[in-house]
Amino acid sequence: MDKQLTDRLISIRRQIHTQPELGYQEIHTSQLVRRELDALGIPYVKDVAGTGVIGTITKGHGPSVAIRADMDALPIEEETGLPFSSANSGKMHACGHDLHTSMLIGAATLLKDIPFEGTVKLLFQPSEEGPNGDPESKTGAHKIVEAGYLDDVKSALGLHVHPLMPVGKISYALGPALACTGFFTIDVLGKATHAGATPQLGVDAVVIAAQLIQSAQMIVSRHTAPTETAVLSFTKINGGVAPNVIADRVVIEGTIRSLNLDVYQEIIRRIEKIAEGLMTAFDAEIKFDLYYDLPSVINNKQVHGSLQQSLQQVFGDTNVIETEAILAGEDFAHYSRKVPSMFYFLGAQHPDNAGYFLHHPRVLFNEDCIAYGASFLANGAVDMLRP
Repeated sequence: MDKQLTDRLISIRRQIHTQPELGYQEIHTSQLVRRELDALGIPYVKDVAGTGVIGTITKGHGPSVAIRADMDALPIEEETGLPFSSANSGKMHACGHDLHTSMLIGAATLLKDIPFEGTVKLLFQPSEEGPNGDPESKTGAHKIVEAGYLDDVKSALGLHVHPLMPVGKISYALGPALACTGFFTIDVLGKATHAGATPQLGVDAVVIAAQLIQSAQMIVSRHTAPTETAVLSFTKINGGVAPNVIADRVVIEGTIRSLNLDVYQEIIRRIEKIAEGLMTAFDAEIKFDLYYDLPSVINNKQVHGSLQQSLQQVFGDTNVIETEAILAGEDFAHYSRKVPSMFYFLGAQHPDNAGYFLHHPRVLFNEDCIAYGASFLANGAVDMLRP
């Protein structure tokens, strides 16, 4: 990719980084994408899943494939000290979606001059990081799939920057590659009373919450096969009003992860079963709300095989690395369960990034990765179109 295009994409990335927007609020980012597609003469559909944009490049006759970038930022106060740091207080592109969007614009630019037969859909997707208040609790990928934009698509390709992997390298796992992911809230509702004088008249939400957490810890250790990968973590608990009052409410939050969808769903079922038992035993009310529910990303071996030419051309023999699956969540999962897909991690290690990973307020990304990502997305789309 020539220096002129690389410099332009870096400039675009910095514009997006300076103006981060949360899920379903990517108004300025969407406008920037549309301006770039207009300049390239690429037709598009706007307001997809709210703020998304889907561009279409068609040449001759052939199948359709999709390449995707997410556009949303995170509710994090940036601490990088970059000259183009976030100008929006409490919001930051700490997951690198500004880079992804710039790469897809770059891929669109390259595809204008690459010969192919078929259609490439450019998915500029909103709200990957979660439903962000969506009434149906759906992420951008979920909505795009439900709206039918992948119904005619043969295969899909996506990637994610990795701030601890050197630039010029790319990694992948086949099969389940990223975890089924659930975020939950458990509301334990009891009955307040004086903790010293009349404890027998209350329903102690603290004790019930403690028993729920303790019992749920056995789900993975005693109800999940040791050959399966699963995590159930309780990460937040809040309740009570005074040291001499039995708490009438405790709110628990946490996350569930598994590579196996059946195991993931069994963990959910057992949490609900434990809650039912505690309600019966202690006359409490327990509300379990799985407000974020995402299946695992499934990477397709055949699609990976079709991308070998692009992988070798962009990265070379020694820089394409097969790794183990990780228990992070990615809503690219919805694409991967609709059509055969591949999702990769792209090296983006910055020399001054002091070991910080995604979602950290001080994480730095190396902009040299943009040229690699744009080239791979463009060439990979052409590879997927081939018979």
